Amino acid sequence: MNELDSLVESATQLFAQSATPADLENAKAQFLGKAGRVTELMKGMAQLSVDEKKSRGAAINVAKQAIEAALTARRQALADAELRVQLKAEALDVSLPGRQRGQGGLHPVSLTLERIEGIFGSMGFDVAQGPEIETDWFNFTALNTPEDHPARSMHDTFYVEGGTPEAPNLLRTHTSPMQIRHAVQHVKKHRAALDAGQPMPEIRVIAPGRTYRVDSDATHSPMFHQCEGLWVGENVSFKDLKVIFTAFCRTFFESDDLVLRFRPSFFPFTEPSAEIDIQFQTGPLAGRWLEVSGSGQVHPDVVRNMGLDPEKYIGFAFGMGLDRMTMLRYGVNDLRLFFDGDIRFLSQFQ
Repeated sequence: MNELDSLVESATQLFAQSATPADLENAKAQFLGKAGRVTELMKGMAQLSVDEKKSRGAAINVAKQAIEAALTARRQALADAELRVQLKAEALDVSLPGRQRGQGGLHPVSLTLERIEGIFGSMGFDVAQGPEIETDWFNFTALNTPEDHPARSMHDTFYVEGGTPEAPNLLRTHTSPMQIRHAVQHVKKHRAALDAGQPMPEIRVIAPGRTYRVDSDATHSPMFHQCEGLWVGENVSFKDLKVIFTAFCRTFFESDDLVLRFRPSFFPFTEPSAEIDIQFQTGPLAGRWLEVSGSGQVHPDVVRNMGLDPEKYIGFAFGMGLDRMTMLRYGVNDLRLFFDGDIRFLSQFQ
């Protein structure tokens, strides 16, 4: 074996031992680099005669081509090996069943809202809509809430930019403003009939939605949900309130033996007013009185702010927390669980 054959064999062996592209490039430099062995052989031809240069140069070129061919082959082998590793890591077993995206569902509070809307809808109640950023007039003044009431304090209410110092804007603290807005629009719609002495169709509406107060613990949240109801007409009595709300509670909780009591209370927008408690006769809450709503006969000033004559029109209103109703229905003892976004908790209601 001559010198050039030995050089080609050495290069081929070193290339074969190179485990990475970086090792291969280092091996290449030993043979084909500027200071490589092939380059040194080319430089040594300067002392040869013309005829010797031709034969020697041709032999060196043959060896160089063989080394380059071995280098190219090893490069391809390393690239193929890397591709096989990548394909193996990213391989898909097409015989496996496909992974389907999990099916979502309604939030438990949304389920409660749909249930309440369905029950009151069957009793002839419409559903009112309204803005979450309210004016002072709709949120407080129209509801007979005086200017010195604690709810108007910055410590109790989220005020927002807009409005004026005399009439600021705020995140609504209850959904009662929607009742007023609905009633005002209803009266405007039938104003001509009212002015002509004709009877006005009754106002019968519920107002569900998000509300905001500065409050946070296991049973309170700065953002929470309410549903309020209003029924105004010429012959609407407190008895109608008791019948309607009793029927609603028994249907909502699917308990015909549910007991209700009405405790005297005070609200600026109703007079007389009452807290509504319920008592289950069976189950883990049996025998306990649980407050679920505030209610009362609509205050004459509020009826007047609707654009109606309180001497002729009378009605009742009630308000309940959707979150609390959801907690009672599903046996949840911490309100914050509804808003943590834990799929493990929420998936139980699907």
